[in-house]
Amino acid sequence: MIIEKELKISKQLPECKRALLNLLFTGNWITDEITSTLKPFDITTQQFNVLRILKGRNGEPCSLQTLQERMINKMSNTTRLVDKLIKKNYVEREQCETNRRKVDIKITEDGINALNVINDAVDDAETKMTDSLSENELHHLNALLNKFRTKTYA
Repeated sequence: MIIEKELKISKQLPECKRALLNLLFTGNWITDEITSTLKPFDITTQQFNVLRILKGRNGEPCSLQTLQERMINKMSNTTRLVDKLIKKNYVEREQCETNRRKVDIKITEDGINALNVINDAVDDAETKMTDSLSENELHHLNALLNKFRTKTYA
Protein backbone atom coordinates (compact mmCIF):
# COMPACT_ATOMS: atom_id res chain seq x y z
CA MET A 1 0.00 0.00 0.00
CA ILE A 2 1.15 3.50 -0.71
CA ILE A 3 1.08 5.66 2.41
CA GLU A 4 -0.45 8.63 0.58
CA LYS A 5 -3.39 6.45 -0.48
CA GLU A 6 -3.73 5.00 3.01
CA LEU A 7 -3.86 8.49 4.55
CA LYS A 8 -5.79 10.01 1.63
CA ILE A 9 -3.10 12.59 0.87
CA SER A 10 -3.45 13.96 -2.64
CA LYS A 11 -0.02 15.54 -3.13
CA GLN A 12 3.31 13.77 -3.49
CA LEU A 13 5.29 13.88 -0.23
CA PRO A 14 9.03 14.38 0.07
CA GLU A 15 10.70 11.02 0.80
CA CYS A 16 11.75 12.05 4.33
CA LYS A 17 8.16 12.92 5.34
CA ARG A 18 6.85 9.86 3.54
CA ALA A 19 9.26 7.63 5.46
CA LEU A 20 8.35 9.17 8.83
CA LEU A 21 4.61 8.92 8.16
CA ASN A 22 5.10 5.34 7.02
CA LEU A 23 6.97 4.49 10.24
CA LEU A 24 4.32 6.12 12.44
CA PHE A 25 1.45 4.53 10.53
CA THR A 26 3.09 1.09 10.51
CA GLY A 27 3.97 1.30 14.20
CA ASN A 28 0.36 2.07 15.05
CA TRP A 29 -0.83 -0.72 12.76
CA ILE A 30 1.44 -3.21 14.55
CA THR A 31 0.24 -1.98 17.95
CA ASP A 32 -3.39 -2.36 16.85
CA GLU A 33 -2.76 -5.92 15.63
CA ILE A 34 -1.04 -6.96 18.88
CA THR A 35 -3.71 -5.21 20.99
CA SER A 36 -6.40 -7.10 19.09
CA THR A 37 -4.56 -10.39 19.67
CA LEU A 38 -4.25 -9.70 23.41
CA LYS A 39 -7.85 -8.57 23.91
CA PRO A 40 -9.32 -12.07 24.50
CA PHE A 41 -6.76 -12.56 27.29
CA ASP A 42 -7.83 -9.30 29.01
CA ILE A 43 -4.27 -8.00 28.96
CA THR A 44 -2.69 -4.86 27.49
CA THR A 45 0.46 -4.66 25.41
CA GLN A 46 2.23 -2.99 28.35
CA GLN A 47 1.14 -5.72 30.78
CA PHE A 48 2.30 -8.33 28.26
CA ASN A 49 5.65 -6.53 28.06
CA VAL A 50 6.01 -6.59 31.87
CA LEU A 51 5.25 -10.33 31.99
CA ARG A 52 7.83 -11.06 29.27
CA ILE A 53 10.47 -9.01 31.09
CA LEU A 54 9.78 -10.83 34.36
CA LYS A 55 9.77 -14.27 32.75
CA GLY A 56 13.11 -13.46 31.13
CA ARG A 57 14.58 -12.95 34.60
CA ASN A 58 14.27 -16.72 35.22
CA GLY A 59 12.82 -16.42 38.70
CA GLU A 60 15.00 -13.50 39.78
CA PRO A 61 13.01 -10.55 41.17
CA CYS A 62 12.99 -7.21 39.40
CA SER A 63 12.62 -3.66 40.68
CA LEU A 64 10.07 -1.21 39.32
CA GLN A 65 12.95 0.91 38.02
CA THR A 66 14.43 -2.01 36.07
CA LEU A 67 11.01 -2.81 34.60
CA GLN A 68 10.58 0.83 33.55
CA GLU A 69 14.01 0.88 31.90
CA ARG A 70 13.27 -2.28 29.90
CA MET A 71 9.74 -1.35 28.79
CA ILE A 72 9.17 -0.79 25.08
CA ASN A 73 6.81 2.10 25.89
CA LYS A 74 8.82 4.25 28.31
CA MET A 75 5.73 6.34 29.16
CA SER A 76 4.00 3.41 30.86
CA ASN A 77 2.95 3.77 34.50
CA THR A 78 4.81 0.72 35.75
CA THR A 79 3.35 0.81 39.27
CA ARG A 80 -0.21 0.76 37.90
CA LEU A 81 0.65 -2.03 35.45
CA VAL A 82 2.12 -4.16 38.24
CA ASP A 83 -0.93 -3.50 40.46
CA LYS A 84 -3.24 -4.78 37.72
CA LEU A 85 -1.07 -7.87 37.18
CA ILE A 86 -1.10 -8.55 40.94
CA LYS A 87 -4.92 -8.51 40.86
CA LYS A 88 -4.79 -11.15 38.12
CA ASN A 89 -2.33 -13.18 40.22
CA TYR A 90 0.26 -12.98 37.42
CA VAL A 91 2.91 -11.23 39.53
CA GLU A 92 3.71 -10.71 43.18
CA ARG A 93 5.35 -7.84 44.99
CA GLU A 94 7.70 -8.35 47.93
CA GLN A 95 9.78 -6.10 50.13
CA CYS A 96 13.43 -6.41 49.16
CA GLU A 97 15.34 -8.29 51.88
CA THR A 98 18.52 -6.20 51.49
CA ASN A 99 16.88 -2.77 51.04
CA ARG A 100 13.58 -2.10 52.83
CA ARG A 101 12.83 0.89 50.56
CA LYS A 102 13.01 -1.27 47.45
CA VAL A 103 10.20 -3.48 46.14
CA ASP A 104 10.86 -6.69 44.21
CA ILE A 105 8.45 -7.87 41.52
CA LYS A 106 8.32 -11.52 40.48
CA ILE A 107 6.20 -13.45 37.99
CA THR A 108 3.97 -16.14 39.53
CA GLU A 109 3.30 -19.64 38.25
CA ASP A 110 -0.11 -18.39 37.03
CA GLY A 111 1.68 -15.58 35.20
CA ILE A 112 4.08 -18.00 33.51
CA ASN A 113 1.22 -20.30 32.46
CA ALA A 114 -0.83 -17.40 31.09
CA LEU A 115 2.18 -15.96 29.29
CA ASN A 116 2.89 -19.29 27.59
CA VAL A 117 -0.63 -19.33 26.11
CA ILE A 118 -0.56 -15.63 25.23
CA ASN A 119 2.87 -15.97 23.62
CA ASP A 120 1.54 -18.60 21.21
CA ALA A 121 -1.20 -16.22 20.03
CA VAL A 122 1.21 -13.29 19.71
CA ASP A 123 3.76 -15.42 17.86
CA ASP A 124 1.05 -16.38 15.35
CA ALA A 125 0.04 -12.73 14.89
CA GLU A 126 3.68 -11.64 14.44
CA THR A 127 4.25 -14.38 11.88
CA LYS A 128 1.19 -13.25 9.90
CA MET A 129 2.37 -9.63 10.01
CA THR A 130 5.85 -10.44 8.71
CA ASP A 131 5.18 -13.36 6.38
CA SER A 132 5.24 -11.13 3.28
CA LEU A 133 8.93 -10.41 3.93
CA SER A 134 11.80 -12.81 3.33
CA GLU A 135 14.42 -13.51 6.00
CA ASN A 136 16.84 -11.32 4.05
CA GLU A 137 14.29 -8.47 3.83
CA LEU A 138 13.61 -8.70 7.57
CA HIS A 139 17.36 -8.55 8.25
CA HIS A 140 17.68 -5.51 5.99
CA LEU A 141 14.67 -3.82 7.61
CA ASN A 142 16.14 -4.36 11.08
CA ALA A 143 19.48 -2.94 9.96
CA LEU A 144 17.78 0.16 8.51
CA LEU A 145 15.66 0.71 11.62
CA ASN A 146 18.72 0.37 13.86
CA LYS A 147 20.61 2.83 11.66
CA PHE A 148 17.64 5.21 11.73
CA ARG A 149 17.63 5.35 15.54
CA THR A 150 21.39 6.00 15.79
CA LYS A 151 21.09 9.40 14.11
CA THR A 152 22.39 12.13 16.38
CA TYR A 153 20.90 15.60 16.46
CA ALA A 154 23.47 18.35 16.82
